[in-house]
Amino acid sequence: MKIAMVGSGYVGLVSGACFADFGHDVVCIDKDQSKIDRLHDGVMPIYEPGLDALVESNVAAGRLSFTTDLAEGIAGAQAIFIAVGTPSRRGDGHADLSFVHAVAREVGEKLANDAVVVTKSTVPVGTGDEVERIIAETGCNHRVAVVSNPEFLREGAAIADFKRPDRIVIGTEDDFGREVMREVYRPLFLNESPILFVSRRSAELIKYAANAFLATKITFINEIADLCEKVGANVQDVSRGIGMDNRIGPKFLHAGPGYGGSCFPKDTLALLKTAEDYDSPIRIVEAVAKVNESRKRAMGRKVIDALGGPEAARGKKVALLGLTFKPNTDDMRDSPAIAIAQALGDAGVNVAGYDPEGMEQAAPLMPEVQMCKSPYEAIEGADAIAIVTEWDAFRALDFPRVKALANAPVLVDLRNIYKPDHMLAAGFTYLSIGRS
Repeated sequence: MKIAMVGSGYVGLVSGACFADFGHDVVCIDKDQSKIDRLHDGVMPIYEPGLDALVESNVAAGRLSFTTDLAEGIAGAQAIFIAVGTPSRRGDGHADLSFVHAVAREVGEKLANDAVVVTKSTVPVGTGDEVERIIAETGCNHRVAVVSNPEFLREGAAIADFKRPDRIVIGTEDDFGREVMREVYRPLFLNESPILFVSRRSAELIKYAANAFLATKITFINEIADLCEKVGANVQDVSRGIGMDNRIGPKFLHAGPGYGGSCFPKDTLALLKTAEDYDSPIRIVEAVAKVNESRKRAMGRKVIDALGGPEAARGKKVALLGLTFKPNTDDMRDSPAIAIAQALGDAGVNVAGYDPEGMEQAAPLMPEVQMCKSPYEAIEGADAIAIVTEWDAFRALDFPRVKALANAPVLVDLRNIYKPDHMLAAGFTYLSIGRS
């Protein structure tokens, strides 16, 4: 089957490469000529473990190609996926659907055969209806089924998530759409990956509801962590104890500096805007979004307190280890490190930072941070060290070297990757999340 993937960003490129690995003939389409040129040269526009090798092998096999010409890319395609960005719209927080609508219009104008048009982008309820209307408005005289197929990929583990999914959600009431999508996902269906066929609007809402629920779990355990610090409990013990309940589960119960990334912040906001439009407020998610934003700045204040408070902190240096919102990605979108660095800068603290993959992306977003070439360069002369992202590179720091380089052996572990007794034995003043 020929598949066209419109949009060669994170979702489009990973999905396209995986579909090609299943044996489909895939064309990835993007208007950014420089991105397509880099892909032709084997240079990935994003960092995702294993993606470069996956793309290279499928290009070599002739199953994966790239183009900026949409008409050429969709010619003969039975499934056309829309995988363009839907960022929060400036000013009101609604999802910006302008890219989705533009693709729908161009597809309608240039489609030369029957096809299923699939929204892979995260879109609000009712977007499929609008895509269908736009395509019809172009006068397209071919059979077109518009289907919703939300993605559930974790950055840093996207290839494994695509090939071994918890579920595949397909939203359609159209028999033609259902048949084509069964063929698209036949390799996974044979592996008994569960395929859930629902209405198009249900599929659109499933994606937002899932992300909002996970964001709620993260925010819940972060607030429990604050309570643990007040009452002398250990949040890791609490997380383990409640996570052993099968009704709750252990995932997304790791206390930290708040969630970030490309999905949770914008998707919770978009869900709230949809709920507002339909006069059906979701108070829990409203609280989650508010608490998460305030938490990031609060983590900056936690580091300032480790320096002795606002007055003592002025003019001192802090090393931030980890700048991306999570490890194994170069994604800086809504990373807690941004707000933490801003809070430190506002307090007159000098900030040095290091990240294994996110330095280039972080630099324009964090002008107050001196970017360093290694964690030890950042630590040199620091009065406190803050671990913001739990990269493996930070799990086995050379602590005698750290003590020799730093002005003071103060470590603020915002990801709880070290044990308090070990750090005290190593001679550090150690602060973590939800633990005494």
